[in-house]
Amino acid sequence: MSDYETIIYEKSGSRATVTLNRPDSLNGIVGELSRELYECLNIIALDTEIRVVLFTGAGKAFCPGADLRANTSGEKHEPNRKEYFHVTTLLHEMPKVTIAGVNGACAGAGLGWAAACDLRYATARAAFNSAFLGVAISGDMGGPWLLPRIVGSAKARELFFMSEKFTAEEAERIGFVNKVFPDETFHEDLEAIVDKLAKSAPLAIGEMKKNFVNAENMPLREYIDLETERHSRTGTSEDTKEAFKAFMEKREPKFKAR
Repeated sequence: MSDYETIIYEKSGSRATVTLNRPDSLNGIVGELSRELYECLNIIALDTEIRVVLFTGAGKAFCPGADLRANTSGEKHEPNRKEYFHVTTLLHEMPKVTIAGVNGACAGAGLGWAAACDLRYATARAAFNSAFLGVAISGDMGGPWLLPRIVGSAKARELFFMSEKFTAEEAERIGFVNKVFPDETFHEDLEAIVDKLAKSAPLAIGEMKKNFVNAENMPLREYIDLETERHSRTGTSEDTKEAFKAFMEKREPKFKAR
């Protein structure tokens, strides 16, 4: 358990959970939350034990974006420094599998953070909205870079320009979320996915994540060379030998990250 004030950070073996923890404001973003999240994700990114990160919200919401009430009420809050906007970069590029557990409202910057994760799962009552144009701002947290890669260019533009709410069912239909789970089983279903990934081969899953990140920005020929080098390196690891042996012996492998 962490000592943060606006988020909760928990680590258990090869898995980490980061929970936005301002439930009274539906986990609306203020400067303190941005700073704590940025600092926490930097720590996770460098932790070689962690293979999977679950990113979710406390209470009834995931994240509705900026806490507009706090930002217009005269309350004193930390400024959002330029580097804090790279929470998106950390979620998208760190060599861990990042999972957004969308447990409720997901809008604005919260939508961008969810899009930055490798996988997204939603509870049936979750609702989504780009939201930015409704408050007359152009948007942040990388949505126009991320969303076209997930749902296609035309659909991403529609979600931003029309700024209409859409349901979890629609989010699954357009491919924004991988799957929608019933409200009553959401946490159990999500935990099963996290546990499965946390037991995966640490070297292989880290290099696999790097493959996807590199593939977004490299010509195919250059990418194939890099992919082949990683494939050869992981394929001669002790973990691969253990995986083959465990498969033949019909048992769970015991990985050592070697």
